[in-house]
Amino acid sequence: MIVDLPNTTTSNISKALVKIREEGGAVALGRVLTLVISTQLGHEEEAIEAANDASREHPMRVIVISTITDGTAAEDEARLDAQIRVGGDAGASEVIVLKAYGDTASDEEGLVTGLLLSDAPVVAWWPGDAPEVVSQSPLGRIAQRRITDAAVQADPRGFLQHLSSTYAPGDTDFAWTRLTLWRAQLAAVLDQPPYEEITAIEVHGSSDSPSTPLLAAWLQMQLEVPAKHELVTPAHGSSGIQGVKLHRSAGVIELERTSGSIATLTQPNQPTHDISLPRRSLRDCLAEELRRLDPDDLFGDVIQRGLLQLDAPSKIRSTASAGSTK
Repeated sequence: MIVDLPNTTTSNISKALVKIREEGGAVALGRVLTLVISTQLGHEEEAIEAANDASREHPMRVIVISTITDGTAAEDEARLDAQIRVGGDAGASEVIVLKAYGDTASDEEGLVTGLLLSDAPVVAWWPGDAPEVVSQSPLGRIAQRRITDAAVQADPRGFLQHLSSTYAPGDTDFAWTRLTLWRAQLAAVLDQPPYEEITAIEVHGSSDSPSTPLLAAWLQMQLEVPAKHELVTPAHGSSGIQGVKLHRSAGVIELERTSGSIATLTQPNQPTHDISLPRRSLRDCLAEELRRLDPDDLFGDVIQRGLLQLDAPSKIRSTASAGSTK
């Protein structure tokens, strides 16, 4: 069910939610958190779809704030249009879409305060451009967790460096979440004999991949061995992390992406294995981040200390790999 509320107020939205609950049952109850999504007008649907899918694992209230930033005359008219989605149009959540114009768009915190679930944690997500200092932004100040996506910023690697200098407990980024499958696979490999020391680490990926330096920094911190990370110019338009090499006395362990969702694992004296290593969807990344509402201390260490200790990337080279993951 979709209920449109043109030129409305936060108070009217709250009353409409109560009416929907009374008429349709306990639609607005049993939520474990409030997810606040800040996006530009016209870019809401992909984020809403990911939130709806994730809500099946994390029942929640989703509040989407959309603002106009293209300099049109509509910006001059102070107005708030709202839409409430429940039932089949909202997964296992309830979605409140706020489209703010003019001066109304300047007070994001005021728009959502009256719509937050009482005694429930707040998670803020910026699927597009992130604020200058995430934790000090209007929405960041009221959220326990703050999710950004370096991969969609104008300068992905530069954004990570900026996040390193402005990091506050509770900040996280999808560039880190997309590493989960890589980290799990590499940890599983090193958990098998022979248990020899790693003597060198190489990580290579595309120049626009913020996950590549994060993976190199994590490996360097965990294995206490300097990591070399190399920027790659893909021959067939691939992006993201391309591969990892771990050197030890018995030989080289190599995990190399060979296609969009398949990676090849090569180890000394063992058969070569093809491993499923697909690019993670927005839904997968969001659902994983919502599983924990306390600060991710490991991410904090990697973003603050690991990146600073990482050497500058080596010269860009070309490759014929055709993988696709960030």
